[in-house]
Amino acid sequence: MQIVELGQTGIRTSLLGFGTGTHGWNDESDQTRLGHDRLVGLLRFGYEQGITLWDSASGYGSHPHIADALKTVDRSSVVIVSKTFARSPEKVRSDIPRFLEELGTDYIDILFMHCISDANWLTENSDVISVLQSAKESGQARAIGMSCHDFGALKTVAAAEWIDVVLARINYDGATMSAKPDEVVPVLEDIHDAGKGVIAMKVLGCGALTEDVPRAIRFAMGLSCVDAMAIGMTDEAHIRQNVSLVNG
Repeated sequence: MQIVELGQTGIRTSLLGFGTGTHGWNDESDQTRLGHDRLVGLLRFGYEQGITLWDSASGYGSHPHIADALKTVDRSSVVIVSKTFARSPEKVRSDIPRFLEELGTDYIDILFMHCISDANWLTENSDVISVLQSAKESGQARAIGMSCHDFGALKTVAAAEWIDVVLARINYDGATMSAKPDEVVPVLEDIHDAGKGVIAMKVLGCGALTEDVPRAIRFAMGLSCVDAMAIGMTDEAHIRQNVSLVNG
């Protein structure tokens, strides 16, 4: 599995990440609905295939699964992503120690503000951003940023000096995206040129593009502005297929 570096963070991880939040909301997702032991086993199986990026969120309910999978691997070999939906500094401040406890770790590799869908988010959430910055300064997070669900918000990322990594929607078809691919790619290029890590999500359009998975993965891999991709997988066959495509 190809190992990549996320922007200027110094964080190195696998090109392919294991997403645990397909249709994730209200503390569950397609992955967590498989059952606790099943998802833990899939995370371990993926790790054995070279997948060292585990994408989670409190809202997916996948923290306990990550924690149990983490018990059988070297902590430093895995990059753990988590996200907070909170928009108040008090809630984010309380979320962080809870996340650490649920994940069974003393640091989160990448901590995101989750599901940003407002172009004015930087000014409206400056107090939350300060909490994220404090978490990074204290070592509770190695890198910080946002997961983006709005094209206007995405266009603010390159100029936001504090952002280390962005999780952005991109696929060849524009499925489940807020703008066309040929509009999004130049913005991602600006973000990447600014030294920020870019992790692609919705590479398969949240399931809409599963009839041509090779094309979807080739498209994401062909973008020089994308460092890594997080794809939700629900069985060993999906993992083997995606690993083979990435390695191929």
